Amino acid sequence: MDRTHTRRFPTPIRHDGRDYLTTAQVARLLGVKVATVYAYVSRGRMTSIRIDGIDGSVFAVAEVQALLSGGPRRAPAGVVERIRTQVTLLDDDRLFYRGRDVSELARSESFETIAELLWDSEIGWPTTPADRSMIRSVRSAGGVGARGLDTIRLTVDALGARDRLRHQIEAAAVVDKAAEVISACVDVLGAERSGTLAHRLWPCITDEPPSTRKTLLLNAALILLADHDLAAGTVAARVAASARGSIYAVLGAGLGAFDGPVHGGATTLAYRFLHSALDDPDGAVDTQLYLGNPIPGTGHVVYRRADPRAQTLLEMLSRTPGGDRRVLPAVDRIARHLPDGSFVNSDLALAAMALRFRMRPDAAETVFALARMVGWTAHALEEYGERRLRFRPEGLYTGVRPGAH
Repeated sequence: MDRTHTRRFPTPIRHDGRDYLTTAQVARLLGVKVATVYAYVSRGRMTSIRIDGIDGSVFAVAEVQALLSGGPRRAPAGVVERIRTQVTLLDDDRLFYRGRDVSELARSESFETIAELLWDSEIGWPTTPADRSMIRSVRSAGGVGARGLDTIRLTVDALGARDRLRHQIEAAAVVDKAAEVISACVDVLGAERSGTLAHRLWPCITDEPPSTRKTLLLNAALILLADHDLAAGTVAARVAASARGSIYAVLGAGLGAFDGPVHGGATTLAYRFLHSALDDPDGAVDTQLYLGNPIPGTGHVVYRRADPRAQTLLEMLSRTPGGDRRVLPAVDRIARHLPDGSFVNSDLALAAMALRFRMRPDAAETVFALARMVGWTAHALEEYGERRLRFRPEGLYTGVRPGAH
């Protein structure tokens, strides 16, 4: 059984044959063919569920009864309705944006062009810097110890608070506001030059002199991380859009889910590990394995054999001159000593880019967040066209029952 699908739904607290029905049982109850049941699922009239240890799909009894009675259908406890998307496809260890191979896009397109592709819209990117008073207020609020991610979150909130028309959710308004937010975030991070977003971002995250090849590498990293289907931040963003939150609310929700050690923060953990491993990668891997700890920046819950984003970024990094020459050999040594079935993922590849060119310790996380804001906007545009508040799973109460005191 494909475990990647079964993990989406919790195993019921009580499954004794009465709370869920097989496809054949449902067909008999409804008086239809099995193929018709599958058709109901494809049309969204029913929700099929996978449970560990049970072959085939099952359906909640309450849902079947509601269909029989013609009453309103509510998703069974714990089930979030399927999210249909045309944005990103993950298929056989390959990544596609609207049907186009992302590894190829990263080598040939600008980040701004990819935003237009994902947003399915032409964008008028800002040509003037963000308001100076806003930049000063955000920097003051963040303080000297603020991470790049903190600065980005504050910028989103500040721009949202200043926008009296922030609740516009028409596509044209949404993409204009999103482009303004992303550009302003780079300004607040310290951009002092014009040009592409990657060109402006480079001096914000490192004192290493820029070059055309280095800027193209950073541009590729932004493209490769722009979207990744329904990661945690994307689901949070879509929930906010489902409640008809503004694009600022959507980006804020995505950033909130992103700000944790198993999502955006994973890049920082990979950076710290790789930094400690530069002079002795074999010893660093051995220590992690001895302690029973996973190697930061390796493996993935979706990819089976390789992360195409990491492969592309590391290949481009190998052809970009300059920086710390210890980094790529260290990554290669780490990859050679990984347990069977593991591989370098995009977190470690981003960390390698950051260390190679002496970027700020949180630069990889900052790049990741800026990139993913494009994906969250694309998913918000889709979600604004869906039924409102469709994410409403039923809670499974496990506390003290009324009258039990």
